[in-house]
Amino acid sequence: MSERAQIDNFTELGLVERREALAVGKFDLVKEVRRLSAKIEAKSVLNAFLETTDELAVECTSKLAHSEEAFPLRGVVLAVKDNIALKDHQLTCASKILDGYKSLFTSTALQRLSDAGVVIIGKTNLDEFAMGSSTEHSAFGPSLNPFDNSRVPGGSSGGSAAAVAAGLATASLGSETGGSVRQPAAFCGLVGIKPTYGRISRYGLVAFGSSLDQIGVMARTTYECAKVFETMAGHDPLDNTSSPVPVPDCAGNLDRPLKGLRVGLPREYREGTIQPEVANSVERAAKVLKEMGATITECSLPHTKYAIPVYYILAPAEASSNLARYDGVRYGLRRGTPPPTPPASGGEVAPPLPPIEDIIRASRQAGFGAEVKRRIMLGTYVLSSGYYDAYYLKAQKVRRLIRQDFLNVFDDFDLLLTPTTPTTAFKFGEKTADPIAMYLSDIFTAPANLAGVPAISVPFGFDDKGLPIGIQLMAADFREDLLFQVAHQLEGVAQ
Repeated sequence: MSERAQIDNFTELGLVERREALAVGKFDLVKEVRRLSAKIEAKSVLNAFLETTDELAVECTSKLAHSEEAFPLRGVVLAVKDNIALKDHQLTCASKILDGYKSLFTSTALQRLSDAGVVIIGKTNLDEFAMGSSTEHSAFGPSLNPFDNSRVPGGSSGGSAAAVAAGLATASLGSETGGSVRQPAAFCGLVGIKPTYGRISRYGLVAFGSSLDQIGVMARTTYECAKVFETMAGHDPLDNTSSPVPVPDCAGNLDRPLKGLRVGLPREYREGTIQPEVANSVERAAKVLKEMGATITECSLPHTKYAIPVYYILAPAEASSNLARYDGVRYGLRRGTPPPTPPASGGEVAPPLPPIEDIIRASRQAGFGAEVKRRIMLGTYVLSSGYYDAYYLKAQKVRRLIRQDFLNVFDDFDLLLTPTTPTTAFKFGEKTADPIAMYLSDIFTAPANLAGVPAISVPFGFDDKGLPIGIQLMAADFREDLLFQVAHQLEGVAQ
């Protein structure tokens, strides 16, 4: 077997087959990790990774090879979005203001995965501080879509999606604030889940919008996605927003029959400009589910049209608060400090340091990119005393109405079926000149973040350019097991 074939076969195998192959010696995990590291270098044009963790990965695989413990996730090679903390490795959030910064601790999610035998292969590219839908806002250059290098991989977790789609990892972690796992998963032909708010600990996830942020998973298959998810999930005393609700066996019940499942088709997600192939994929998925025994009925989430304006008030407001910690004083990039001066002699007085305000201003000016500055300014504006009631407070009230829409609809339906995105992956530069057009990429994903409900994107067909199409499933709080079950069965008939 050639080296290239060995690389491709290892990452393209399902997790069960990969584990069996490792058990009988068909693959050597240390060698496969080294080959993947070489492949990452060979495909550097994709710019999926900001750092490879070769030494850590080899150390981990060697430990696994010499242990008699049955690690449940042995065979998972993981790429990690570079806003999730890994001790002694970089944590840049794709921003110049954190260039060179290394984390002092490991996030709870990553620690749980490491304890289960996952090998971490590297830290991936993203839109700066997870603010974007295309990875074009990274300070270190955009990631490319492996299906078409002239198109975006989505965002903000675009590097994580590109890494798995290109066979550089078997699964990846991203973060979700308004669709940043599901949208790139759809653009790159992957399964991607946003869990219920509080299901996975946010300890070690760099904060953007704290009432919205969640760590999510992308993988080639629903089974691998489910295994990684359920290992991370569960209460964490280090995160007081994490939920104590027990985590069900998500990966073990994927083949349960769907007879009697009540599926809703929200009419608001079928309006507006939707690429015809995307709309057709949703209709085809509905037909498949009906053939499996589900009932399909139109329903309504009446406040959906307010989701994007509400999101782009609340998320920037929280960002303006969370990003205030990056001041150039305690860590990260510093500007405005004069070069050291020799000790004063002859009674001369040494020149004073610049005022702290000048250091903060200069550091932020040099360290933050245009999109981050835009959102900080917007967030500060809506929180200001003259506009707080008119914007922030009103947005919070409308958010409650959006949440209530979901609570109401899940009284009558088990699941909702929608497009993940209005279109397939768009070309670089197509939306950068118009922030509103870019923000509307999240029109079908942001409502789930505002409501806190779980949602998953499943690849379901291709458009006439050969680009993947993603369909979205949403369920009631903490019903990720149902999402995985339905996603797995749709995955089995997707073309």
